[in-house]
Amino acid sequence: MSNRPRLLPLLGATRHGSRDAMTCLYRCGNACDHPVPNSSGNPYFGDVVDAEVSRRGVVRAGAVGALVLGFGGAAAGALAGAGAASAAPVVPEATGFGRPPGGVGSGALTFKPIPPNKLDTLVVPNGYDHAVVIRWGDPVVPGAPEFDPHRQTAAKQAKQFGYNNDFVGVLPLDKRGRRALLVVNHEYTNEDLMFPGFIGLDALTVEQVRVAMAAHGMSVVELERVDGTGQWRPVGDGRRPYNRRVTALATRFELTGPAAGSAWLRTAADPKGRTVVGTLNNCAGGVTPWGTVLSGEENFNQYFVGGDGAPEELRPRLARYGINTTDRYPSGNRRWDRADERFDLAKHPNEAHRFGWVVEIDPFDPESRPRKHTALGRFKHEGANVIVARDGRVVAYMGDDERFDYLYKFVSDRRFMAGDSPVARRHNLTLLESGTLYVAQLEGNSAAEIDGSGALPADGAFNGRGRWIRLVSGNRSYVDGMTAADVLTFTRLAGDRAGATKMDRPEDVEPSLLTGKVYVALTNNTDRGKAGKAAADEANPRNLNKHGQVLELVEDGNNNAAETFAWSLPIVCGDPTDPSTHFAGYDKAKVSPISCPDNVAFDATGNLWISTDGNALGSNDGLFATAVEGPERGHLKQFLTVPLGAETCGPFITGDNRSVFVAVQHPGEITGASVENPASTWPDGDYAKPGVVVTWRLDGGPIGS
Repeated sequence: MSNRPRLLPLLGATRHGSRDAMTCLYRCGNACDHPVPNSSGNPYFGDVVDAEVSRRGVVRAGAVGALVLGFGGAAAGALAGAGAASAAPVVPEATGFGRPPGGVGSGALTFKPIPPNKLDTLVVPNGYDHAVVIRWGDPVVPGAPEFDPHRQTAAKQAKQFGYNNDFVGVLPLDKRGRRALLVVNHEYTNEDLMFPGFIGLDALTVEQVRVAMAAHGMSVVELERVDGTGQWRPVGDGRRPYNRRVTALATRFELTGPAAGSAWLRTAADPKGRTVVGTLNNCAGGVTPWGTVLSGEENFNQYFVGGDGAPEELRPRLARYGINTTDRYPSGNRRWDRADERFDLAKHPNEAHRFGWVVEIDPFDPESRPRKHTALGRFKHEGANVIVARDGRVVAYMGDDERFDYLYKFVSDRRFMAGDSPVARRHNLTLLESGTLYVAQLEGNSAAEIDGSGALPADGAFNGRGRWIRLVSGNRSYVDGMTAADVLTFTRLAGDRAGATKMDRPEDVEPSLLTGKVYVALTNNTDRGKAGKAAADEANPRNLNKHGQVLELVEDGNNNAAETFAWSLPIVCGDPTDPSTHFAGYDKAKVSPISCPDNVAFDATGNLWISTDGNALGSNDGLFATAVEGPERGHLKQFLTVPLGAETCGPFITGDNRSVFVAVQHPGEITGASVENPASTWPDGDYAKPGVVVTWRLDGGPIGS
C-alpha cells in the first residue's frame, strides 16, 4: 500500500464549477486552469446584434434519444418514405422494440420527484427498481479472464469492460425486444482509482500505461431482457458474436471524407494518412437511422507531450485545440509516450490531428473497421446526433465542449435509402462521408436588456434568430485562406474566421424525432463576465454562470436542412428559488433544482430527459425529465441521482418506454480517494467501479408515467 499522504475524500477541492479537482485532472487535463483556447476576435453573442429514496436506493437516454431507430425494415422505411413526402419531421412507425399491450404511455410524467441528496447509492422514485447491467472489468469478449485489479494486464483489459463509461446506446436484435446490443463509450481513465498502491502517473509501469490505453475506447455487449420486465442483463453464455472491445491501444480506424489522406493526417507510421490506431476520450454519441453508433472524441489534447518541440508554424494550431506548446511534459500528463512514441508531438507532430473526430462503428458487423469521418469536422466533440431531413438528407448536430466555442451541424450530400437490403445498407454507410459543414451564428431579440443577472427581458423570453454559416462543402472551402482539408482538420480556426457565435460549453445536441426541434445542453461557464472575458448575453444571460442552461432551436420551415432558425432558452438552470432561473414560465415552486446540464434525450412520447455533470447546488448529479410541449412544458422533475463523486451519463430510454439506461461515470472521484481508501464503494461495497445501470417500473408500466 502506498504511503502517499491523502486528503480526506469528502473534503476534496473543486476547480470546474463543483467538479472535484481529481475529475478536472483526469477528465479534461485541468482545462479550466489553462487559457481559453478561443482567443479569436469574433464578436461574442451579445455583440452580433444590437423522493423519496427507494428501497434499494438508481440510474445518458443516450445521447441518442429514446426513440431508438431500427437499422432497417419498418423503421427505416417509415423514416425515409415519410421524409420525402411530408412537411412534418420524419417519425418511424416502429422503434425495433416490441410495444407492450398498453403502448408507451400518455406522456404524462406522474412520478414523484426524488429530493436532492448526497447518498452513496443510486436513488429512484418509489415504484421503480434498478440493477447494474455491467461494470468496469466485467467480461465482454467470451473467455475474458476474471477481473483482478492487483494483476491486471493490457491483454486482460482489452477483453473486459473498459473504464468510465459515458455514452450508452441500446440497439434491438429482434423485433420482439428480447435481445439487444449495448454500445458504450469509455471516455477516460483515473489511475488513482484503478491501480492499488498508486503513487503518481510518472511511477506507473509501461504495462500499466497500456492497461489504461486498453480501458479507453468502446464496448459492444449482447443483452437479454429479464423475464419480460424492463430489466436487462448481459448474455452470459454461447458464442456472443457481436461482443467486441474497441481500444486506444490497438483498434485500427479508417479515415473517410475530404481530409482523409491530406498532408495534415500523414505520419511516419501512416504515410498515406488513411489509418489511425485507436480512439481517445470518447464522450457522448448517437444512434443513426441505419443502425450504427456515432461516438465523439473530446478532450484528446491531454494525451500528448512534446508540444514545445512541434514545428513552430504548427504551434498556434495545436494551442487552439488546448495542446500545451510551451512544456515538454505538461503538468498531470499521462505520459503515454512511454508506451507509444506517437504521442510525442516533437517526433510525430501530426498525430494529434488524427483525433477529435466523430467515429462511426457498426455493432452488427464485428469484423468491420470503425471509421473517423473528417467531413464532420475536428474539434472537441461531445457527440453527434442524426435526424433525416424532409428531403431525405441526413443532418448531424454537434457541440464543441469548450468555454466560448461553437455549435455545428452537417448536412449530407446523399439521401437516406429505405429498407434493410444490402444495397441500402452499403449506401447509408456512406452518408457521413460527404456533405456540408456549418457553424452557428445567433442574435438576440433583447440584447440591450441583458445585464448579467438572469432577469428576463421585457418580452418575457430569452430568444432570437440564427443562421448556419457554411464552412465547407465536399472539397470546396467557404473560408478565405483555408482549403477544405484545412477547414476540416482545424475546424475551430475556420469557425473563428467565419464569425461564429461563442457559446458556453455546448455539449450534447439532440433533435427530437417527434417534432424536429433541437435541444442543446450548455453546461456552464464560470468565466462569463470575468475581467477580459465576454459578459452575459441573451443566450448566456448570467455572469459567472455556474449552472448552465438548455437551448431550443427550431429550424425554419421545420426543415432540419434549413440555413436559418429561431432559438430560445426554455430552461435556465439553478435553484428554482433563485430569480435568475427560468423553467419555460412554469410555476417554479413545483420544479426540481437542476445544475450543469450535460446530455439530453427523449422518451417515446417526446419528453425531454436531462442528465447533469458537476451539480453546483451541493447534491449528487442526476437525471431529470420535463415535457417540452403543452401545459406541462417546463415542469422539470428529478428522476434519479447517482452515487458520491459520480456523473450521470448516457441516458437512453428504450423505444418501448420500459427501460432507462444510464452510465454511472467516475463514482468516488474525490481528491484523496484510492483503491485502498475509496470515497465511494458503489456498486459492490468494496471500491468504486464505473458501470451501466438500468431502471424500470415494478409494475411493468411505461417509464415516467
